[in-house]
Amino acid sequence: MKKVFFGIGLLSLLAGPGLMAQVPGVQASVREGESLTLQQCIDIALANNLQVKQSELQVENSRNNLNQARYNRLPNANANISGPGASFGRGIDPFTNSFINQQITFNSYNVSSNVTLFAGGQLQNTIRQNELTVQASQQDVQATKDQVALNVVLGYVQILNFEDQLIIARSQVEVSRLQAQRTERLVQAGSLPQANLFDLRAQVANDELAVVNAENSLAIAEVNLLQLLNVNATQDVTLSRLSLGAPQGDYGASPQQIYEIAVGNQAPVKAADLRVQSAARGVDVARGSLYPQLSANFSFSTNYSSVAQRRVLGALIDVTQTATVIFNGQPTPITFVTQQPTVSSERIGYFNQLTSNYNVNVSLGLRIPIFNGYQSRLRVAGASINEQNLRYQSDNARLQLRQTIEQAYTNMVAATKRYTATTTQLEALEQAFRASESRFNAGAINSVDYNLAKSNLDRARVNQVQAKYDYILRTKILDFYQNKPLSF
Repeated sequence: MKKVFFGIGLLSLLAGPGLMAQVPGVQASVREGESLTLQQCIDIALANNLQVKQSELQVENSRNNLNQARYNRLPNANANISGPGASFGRGIDPFTNSFINQQITFNSYNVSSNVTLFAGGQLQNTIRQNELTVQASQQDVQATKDQVALNVVLGYVQILNFEDQLIIARSQVEVSRLQAQRTERLVQAGSLPQANLFDLRAQVANDELAVVNAENSLAIAEVNLLQLLNVNATQDVTLSRLSLGAPQGDYGASPQQIYEIAVGNQAPVKAADLRVQSAARGVDVARGSLYPQLSANFSFSTNYSSVAQRRVLGALIDVTQTATVIFNGQPTPITFVTQQPTVSSERIGYFNQLTSNYNVNVSLGLRIPIFNGYQSRLRVAGASINEQNLRYQSDNARLQLRQTIEQAYTNMVAATKRYTATTTQLEALEQAFRASESRFNAGAINSVDYNLAKSNLDRARVNQVQAKYDYILRTKILDFYQNKPLSF
């Protein structure tokens, strides 16, 4: 199949997903001896194709980036726990911030949060940029699926082509064998020379070789199709025959009309346009770094120290005190008793310190870019260059689409003319062969002339079948670009 399929010039038109070995995963399978329709083949190929699966993973990756861009609008929150730790020698008591010279165990907690209030539109533009990237990735998936489906259709039709050629080849062998048997009887009767029988036996051998070649081409085409389905290529399957009519001559649409339809529905063009829009948002994101950024900050902290103590008042005790007073101009000592509480110190508990030492901080922060080595401006310039490059890629996608349609249309017209010519040739050679066969049976011509007439007829039949399927292949390519169903 490859020699014929690629030899007719479809390789440049069908540069699509390659064939890969199977890997573990959920795949559609084909049972031994199963009869497959065209739609079943397409469904199996789409379920098993690894490039389709890879492109779907790329969509998921793009969605992850989009979700991250959305979550960037939310406040962040971080917790930090320091310790438990120990300090030896002279140090600072984290509870009193005073110098002490003893062993200290300590522990601290901190929770902080930050939210961006304004960043020059970077957050929103990044979200929109990633949304467009997701859409472009989805179009990539569709483009891969479309190409896989088209390849399956062309491979399916190619098998039908070789099946028809095999039917013709077997019919040719049967005619040659019958003629050789008839000639053998005539030779044995002495009516014809022995040379005629040798020539006809050689013709039978040539026709049998043509059958073997057709069988081999059919087997290769079947293997190629099963490889497109990514299933076991050694199993025996059959394909449901399709009712394919003869070429009609007029396709019904000009290359320009086909292009105008294709440019609006072909996934590669849509993906290229979406990437241009995404790149334009990327320029806006880069420009956002030139603007001030406003943020709100929040923090909560508390700590614990093993040397933290507090004064504790105990029971009241009597205290005798003496004082001197002036009485009638003379100093006179007096004695009195007062009650005072006892004073002691105790360590402050762990959780009591945590609830007493907390600190809350709320603030606004404004970052104003003044000079950063032209990084922001160069980032804008780079984003603009990337946008322009993607615009060129979008234009190139349209150019390639137009050129491919023009080439496919020209090949379709050539296939139509070739089919018309081969049909006319076949009709003429059928009449010529019937005349030659009658003359050969009457002994008016020799076996060489008979074999020449038969070979010309056989070649014309094969050429007509090839021209028919070549036309069908070309029309399917044009249908593909117009988003028409690939089924028949």
